[in-house]
Amino acid sequence: MRELHSLICSKLHIGKFLKWFFLIVLLFSLGNITAQNGKLLVKGKVTSQTDKEALIGVSVVEKGTSNGTVSNIDGDFSLNVSAGSTLVFSYVGYKTQEIAVNNKTIINVVLNDDNEVLEEVVVVGYGTMKKKLNTGATVQVKGDDLMKQNTTNALQALQGSTPGVQITSASGQPGKGVNVTIRGAGSIYGSNPLYIVDGVQVGDISYLNNSDIASIDVLKDAASAAIYGAQASNGVVLITTRTGTKGANKLTFDGYYGIQNIAKKTELLDAGQYATIMNEQAINSGNSPLYSTTGKGAFLAKYANTNWLDAITVDNAPMYDYNLSMNGGTDMSNAAISLGLTGQDGIVGGHDVSS
Repeated sequence: MRELHSLICSKLHIGKFLKWFFLIVLLFSLGNITAQNGKLLVKGKVTSQTDKEALIGVSVVEKGTSNGTVSNIDGDFSLNVSAGSTLVFSYVGYKTQEIAVNNKTIINVVLNDDNEVLEEVVVVGYGTMKKKLNTGATVQVKGDDLMKQNTTNALQALQGSTPGVQITSASGQPGKGVNVTIRGAGSIYGSNPLYIVDGVQVGDISYLNNSDIASIDVLKDAASAAIYGAQASNGVVLITTRTGTKGANKLTFDGYYGIQNIAKKTELLDAGQYATIMNEQAINSGNSPLYSTTGKGAFLAKYANTNWLDAITVDNAPMYDYNLSMNGGTDMSNAAISLGLTGQDGIVGGHDVSS
C-alpha cells in the first residue's frame, strides 16, 4: 500500500509540473508573437536637459505613421506601437530626437535645447524681423538704395519702391516735405504716420540725410504696429541710422551735383498771334475787332510781347548733396560722425534752400 501511495503521489507531481511547464511555454510563445507581429505598449517620461524638468505637450509619433500622442503634465506618455518601429520626439525650442523601440517597453527621453531656434527673436515693433517670417505687412528699404535716388528728402526716395505706401510732394517749393499715406487715411484728423528714429518718436524725418540712414521699415498693418497703440493708426515709419563699427577710423565722402529743368513747357502766343485770335473771336461773335493790326511792327512795339513762363522759370537750376562721414571704434566703444550739405534751387523763381 505504501508503494502504491508513493507511485500515485509521484505521478501527481509530474503531472502538475508538466502542466505548469506547458503553460509557461505557451505564454512565452504568445509574447514573442505579440512582440514580433503585434503592438507594444511603450511608456516613458520626457524631460529637459537644461533644468531636468518634465516637458508638457511633447509630440511623440511613430515614425512614418499618424499614430502618436503627447506628454501629460508630468511629462509621461504611453503609446501602442510596432515592436520594430521608431519614435520621434519633437517640441518647440528643442531638438527633435528619434529613438528605435527595439522591443523596449520603457523609454525615457531627455531633449536638448535648440539654441538656433531660441536666438531667432522677432521684434516687429522695433523693425527687427527675419525676412523668411515676413508676411507682407512690412516693407524695408536699405540705406544704400536710398542714396542711389539722389533726392533731397529720404521719403522722396521711397516713391515707387514701397507697395501700399502713397508718397506725394506737399508743394513744389524746394525743401518742402512730403505727404505719406499708408494703406489709405486711417483718421479724419490726418493721415501722417508715426515716425520713429532709433527708437525715439519724432514729428518728421526731413532733417535726416540719406547717407546717415541704414534702413527704413514701414509697418503697414495693426498687427505689426500694435506695440505703439493708437498712435500707429496711420502706420509707422521706422528709421535706423548708421552707427560706428569696430575697426580703424574710416573717412568717407560722397556727393552729387545735378541740374533741374521743366520737362516740357507750354507754347504760348506772342502779342500778334494773341491779337489775331481775339479779333477772330470778336468777329465770329458779331462784334468789331478788338485790336488794330495795321503795321505789324508798330503793333508789336505798342504791346508788350513777354513770355511769362520763361520769365518766371530758371533753366538748369542746380541741386547738390555732399556728405563727409567718419566711422570707427574699439572693443570698448564706437562712434560715427557725419557732416552734410544739401542745396536745391527752385525752378520757379530760383529760390535756394540749403541745409
